Amino acid sequence: MSLGNTAYGKEKIRELLRDVKSIYFLGIGGINMSALARMTVAQGLRAGGYDRTRSGITEKLEKAGIEVFYELDPEHLSGYGALVYTVAISEDNPEYLRAQELQIPVISRADYMGYIMSGYRERIGISGMHGKSTTTAMVASVFEYGGADPTVLSGAELKGIESSYREGGLDNLVFEACEYKDSFLEFYPSVAIVLNIDLDHLDYFSGIGHIRSSFTKFINKCRDGGTVVLNFDDADVRAVASEYKGNLVTFGVDSGDVDYRAVNIEYCGRKCGFDLLFKNDFFCHIDLSVTGEHYVRDALAAAAAAASCGISKDGIIKGLSSFTGVHRRMEYRGKYFGADVFDDYAHHPKEIRSTFSAVEKMGYNNVWCVYQPHTYSRTATLYDGFISAFSDYKVNVIFADIFAARETNRWGVSSEKLAEEIPGAKYYPDHEGIIGFLKSNVKDGDAVIVMGAGDICSILEEMKL
Repeated sequence: MSLGNTAYGKEKIRELLRDVKSIYFLGIGGINMSALARMTVAQGLRAGGYDRTRSGITEKLEKAGIEVFYELDPEHLSGYGALVYTVAISEDNPEYLRAQELQIPVISRADYMGYIMSGYRERIGISGMHGKSTTTAMVASVFEYGGADPTVLSGAELKGIESSYREGGLDNLVFEACEYKDSFLEFYPSVAIVLNIDLDHLDYFSGIGHIRSSFTKFINKCRDGGTVVLNFDDADVRAVASEYKGNLVTFGVDSGDVDYRAVNIEYCGRKCGFDLLFKNDFFCHIDLSVTGEHYVRDALAAAAAAASCGISKDGIIKGLSSFTGVHRRMEYRGKYFGADVFDDYAHHPKEIRSTFSAVEKMGYNNVWCVYQPHTYSRTATLYDGFISAFSDYKVNVIFADIFAARETNRWGVSSEKLAEEIPGAKYYPDHEGIIGFLKSNVKDGDAVIVMGAGDICSILEEMKL
C-alpha cells in the first residue's frame, strides 16, 4: 500500500527543519524529486537518496556531488537529519521505517515542495490533467526571454538544459502542480493555471465531482492577491470558476467571452501560428515550432499568466516562438526506414486524441502508433475511451503490454484484449515482435509514434534512435 501526503504545511515544516543540515530523498531519481534535491543543495544543505534504477537523472545528480544509492539499506539514513519521500513508496519501505525509528522529520514530496517554494515572490503553478509539462516549459521560456530569470520545476526534461530543473533567481518560481492524491493542495501558488479537468487517477479520485472539488480548493489558494488563469473551453474548468471570487483571467480558442483568445490558427507541417487577441483586440502574432490545437491553448495559458506577472509583449512573443517542445511530448527522434519517428508521453484517451488530431495535419501517408497502456486501473476505468480514441483516427496501432507501475492486475485487462477491440490493431508481447512488424511495414512518408508514460521509450534505443 502506498503512502499519502503529510500535509504539515510550510510553517510546521520550517520548524521541523530548523536545525536540519542534510536531507535524504527516498525516490531521488524521479523527475520532481531530483529537482528538489538540487534545490536543497542550492540552499546550502547536503542531499542524498535512494532510487531503484540507475538513470541519466541519477548520474547527473552524482556528477553534482549528490549521494545516490541503488539498494535499500536502513543504514543509508546515518548522518541525515530528515527524509523526504515520494508517495509511490510502500508503507513497509525499510528506509522509511528507519527514519521513523530515528525520529527524524519525515515529509512527503508535495509537502516539502510547498515549503521550499514559499520563499519565492511569484509562484506560478500549472495544473490540469493534460499539458502541464509543456505549459510549464512555455511559461519558463516566456519568463526567461522576458528577463525574469525563473527557477523552474517541471515534470519533464526541458530542452536546452536537459533537466527538469532550472536554477534561477528567488523572484519567480514556475512549477508543475500535480493533482494526483491532491498533491497540489500542499502548494502556495500566487498564479494558478488550470488547463483542463478530466477523469483520471481513478485509483484515488472517486469521480469527476471529487476531481472538481480538488481543483476548486487549488484555485482558492490564490484568493489573497493572487491570480487564477482558466481555460474556458473546458466545461469542467468553467464549473470551478464559479467557486472562485478572486482575480480571474480566462483564455480559449472556441470561447468568445474570454480575456485571451487565439484566432486565425494556421497549421504548417510540424509548426503552427495564430493571432492572439486580448479583450477581442489584436495583441500579437505567435508562431510555434510545435503543432496542434492543444499547443495553442497551452501557449494562451502561458501568455495570460506571463502578462499577469508583468512580462512584456516582446518577452511573450520571443519566449513562445523560441519554445521547441519538451522531451517525450511528440519529440522528434529521427528516421526509421524513411519514416519520421516521434516519442510521446500520451497515456489518457484525451491526450491520445490531441496527438492524433495534430498528426493528421502533418500530411503523412500512414501513421503507426506503438502504444503501451499505463497502469491497469487507468486502462480498466477508461477502457471504452481508449477504444474510441484509437478507433476514430486513421492510425495503425501496435500494442505493447500494460506498464504496471505500482499495481497488480485486479481488473483482468490486457493489451491483447484492447487490440481485439480495435479494427486492424496488433499486439506483441515483446519489443522484438514490435520492431519486426515496423521493419516490414513502415515506409518513406510515414510517421511512427512511440507512445506511453511507462518504459516503452526504451524501444527507441533498440531502433538506434
